[in-house]
Amino acid sequence: MKKREKQLRELFNKFDDKKVLIIGDVMIDIYLFGKVTRISPEAPVPVVDVFRRNNRLGGAANVALNVRALNAKPILCSVIGNDDAGFEISQLLFQEKMATEGLILGCNRKTTKKYRIIGNSTQMLRIDEEDNHPLTEQEETQFWRAIQDILKNEHIDVIIFQDYDKGSITPNIIKWTTEWARANNVPTVVDPKKRNFLEYKDVTLFKPNLKELYEGMEIPQNAYKEESKETIIEKLSKKNRPELIMVTLSEQGILIYNKTKFEYFPACIRNIADVSGAGDTVVSVAALTLACGESSRSIAELSNLAGGLVCEYIGVVPINKEQFLNEAIINGSNTN
Repeated sequence: MKKREKQLRELFNKFDDKKVLIIGDVMIDIYLFGKVTRISPEAPVPVVDVFRRNNRLGGAANVALNVRALNAKPILCSVIGNDDAGFEISQLLFQEKMATEGLILGCNRKTTKKYRIIGNSTQMLRIDEEDNHPLTEQEETQFWRAIQDILKNEHIDVIIFQDYDKGSITPNIIKWTTEWARANNVPTVVDPKKRNFLEYKDVTLFKPNLKELYEGMEIPQNAYKEESKETIIEKLSKKNRPELIMVTLSEQGILIYNKTKFEYFPACIRNIADVSGAGDTVVSVAALTLACGESSRSIAELSNLAGGLVCEYIGVVPINKEQFLNEAIINGSNTN
């Protein structure tokens, strides 16, 4: 067995021992699959004749599915609505044999639902049904107690903040959790959105996409060309002080910064069918690779490859570990 292949196999085996705490916004992804054969007489829009409906775990729960698919143990923490969709999330987690003790029912919010209309194998429309206001003080206290119980009772190897700006993550939740993580030498990984972008101080790995980077740093769209992404990343580094910043650049790959240098990794050529959920896969792989003590280069290369792999499938799907390992070996990912 070649040295690099052996290293990769050993790394992927290490995933099996890791426990990952995932804090973030959970939702239901509802897919309506159909066929388009005509245009509506009511408006110039296609008519989708639905032949199949599929409800899937989404948001931070999709990160949990990716972590579980890599054979690690995800522990999911979120605030959901006391409604039918919230009950369905609990049922889907139970079916997937994942714990639900980190889920809190919020009295004043509804569970996020995202409807994706797929016609002739193409996503034609998305409909969102949600509340995105911050947690009440009571909900925040209840949520933090649930997180504390898990931190006390489980040996956590890495913490992921999966933030979709739906309200489950607050500045206090960020502050209390990251303080605990630093005190206990547990790495923290952030997949941010705009609302809390500058609240994540002194984390281990900060992973926005390019749009989130500019929005989070409040760079006007007409000024995108005036300041390079490298300049903005350096400014972010000074404000938030993360150890690593990894920016996903869609079809252009990944850029990672470790306070001293930038490294760019072009995207692997894939047959792209749907980019939905790719960021969830990237952050899952990055967190596990980080928890195994790998280099920034290895984190970026493997995350880059994993994100491309899931884009070959329609809809939000978790990574396939065996396929991922084989592709990593073929692509010669460096784990040194």
